[in-house]
Amino acid sequence: MQARIDSIPSDLPAKLNLDLPVSQRAEDLVQAIIDNQVIIVAGETGSGKTTQLPKLAMLAGRGITGQIGHTQPRRLAARSVANRIAEELGEPLGNTVSFKIRFNEQGSAQSIVKLMTDGILLAELGHDRFLSKYDTIIIDEAHERSLNIDFIMGYLKKMLPKRPDLKVIITSATLDTTRFSEYFSHYDAKLKRQVPAPIFNVEGRSFPVEVRYRPLTDEPVNSSEDDSYDDFEENLPRAVVAAVEECFSDAQNKGHPDQADILIFAATEAEIREMQEVLERHGPRHTEVLPLFARQTYEEQQRIFQPSGRGRRIVIATNVAETALTVPGIRYVIDLGFARISRYSYRSRVQRLPIEAISQAAANQRKGRCGRVAPGVCIRLYSEEDFNGRPEFTEPEILRTNLASVILQMANLRLGSVDDFDFIEPPDSRLVTDGHKLLDELGAITSKKDSTQDKRNPSKRQRA
Repeated sequence: MQARIDSIPSDLPAKLNLDLPVSQRAEDLVQAIIDNQVIIVAGETGSGKTTQLPKLAMLAGRGITGQIGHTQPRRLAARSVANRIAEELGEPLGNTVSFKIRFNEQGSAQSIVKLMTDGILLAELGHDRFLSKYDTIIIDEAHERSLNIDFIMGYLKKMLPKRPDLKVIITSATLDTTRFSEYFSHYDAKLKRQVPAPIFNVEGRSFPVEVRYRPLTDEPVNSSEDDSYDDFEENLPRAVVAAVEECFSDAQNKGHPDQADILIFAATEAEIREMQEVLERHGPRHTEVLPLFARQTYEEQQRIFQPSGRGRRIVIATNVAETALTVPGIRYVIDLGFARISRYSYRSRVQRLPIEAISQAAANQRKGRCGRVAPGVCIRLYSEEDFNGRPEFTEPEILRTNLASVILQMANLRLGSVDDFDFIEPPDSRLVTDGHKLLDELGAITSKKDSTQDKRNPSKRQRA
C-alpha cells in the first residue's frame, strides 16, 4: 500500500488544469468524494470532468487500496483520455495512468488510474464479482445510456452495500441527472429517509456558438426508411460543399482565415468516404480532409491530433467525436443530424442498424464541439422546426435492443431474473422474452421455472 501512496505525484494539486471549470470546484468535489459513496457530476462540453475527475479522486485519497477504474463508451476515447491525463501529469502512459481496450493495453495493476471501455469492466465481472481490484469507479458519459452502462449501474447499485469502501462517480454531459441521483439514493439513518446521491453541476468552458439552419428537404426526415431520405441524400453533396464554403467565407470575414478547421458529423463510414471524395474533388483548395470512425486503426485515428501543416482541415466523423473526445482547433461544425442506431424489432425478431435523426441532446453535444477554443458556428443541415420536434434525449439502448447478451451475463453472475433486476429503466417485457427465446434456440441457456442456468462459460467472452 505504501508503494501506491508513493507512486501518486506529490505535486498533484499543481497538475490540475485550473482553466477548466471542474477544477475550480475541486475543493467541493474532493470533499464530496470523501463524504459520499456515490456522487453525480453533470458537466457540459468543455467542463473538464473526463480528465480532471481522476485527479480529484486521487486528491480525495482514492487509488490507494485499489485502482481508480474510469470507463468510456468507446475505445478511441479510452485511449485518448488516458494519453491526455498522463500528459497533464507529466508522465509517460503506463505509469500512474494505464488503459485497457480490446486487443490492447498499456500499464499494470500498479497503475493508480485505469482507463477502459465499459465493455472491459463488464467482462471483468465474470472473474471478479466484487470488482475487488478497484476502490473507485468512474462511469463517464452515463447520459449515453448504452446497454453496458445501464447494466453496470444496476450491478453497482446491487453491490454497493456489500462494498462500503467502494466509491462511484457518475458523470453526464446533459442535465438529465435527477434520474441518476434518485436511482442511487440510500437510506440515511439520521434523517430516517431515502437520500438521493448529491449532484454537482459544472458549467462548460465553451464560447458562444452561432447556429445556422440549412435544411435540405421541405419536410423533416426521421430515418433512412422515410421516402424523403432519398431527397436528403441526393441534395447532400452540394449542400456539404456549400456549407464548407460558407464556413471558410465566415472565417475570412471575421479575420481568421487560417483558423477555420471544420468537423462534419456523418452517420456512417460509407457516407464519410463519399463526402471525403466529394470535398477532395469539389471543395476548397489547400484543405486536408480526414475521416474519423471507430473501425480505423489507432494510427489512422491519431492523424486528427497531429496537424500536418498542409492548410485548413476538415474532419468527417461519426458520433465517436460527439463526446469525451476533443478534436483540436475546431471552429466550425456541420451537422447532418443523423446517426446509425441499433434497434430491435420484436415482430420480425431482427436486430437492425437504421439511420435515424439524433436527439436534441446529441445535436447540442455536436454543436459544443466548435466552441472549445473560440466562438464557433454550427451549421445544421435540417430545419429549426425539425430540431424542436426531436426527442429531448436519446432513447436508452435497453429499450430498443435484443437483451440476450444481458440475460447471458446475468446467468453467469447468478443475478437471477431480468424481471427482478433493478435497472434504472426496466426493459420491455417483449424484448426480454425474445432474448430468452434466442438463447434457448442457440442452446446457450436452460430455462427453468425459478432460474436460468448458463450452459457455457461466457466469462471468457471479451467485450469492448
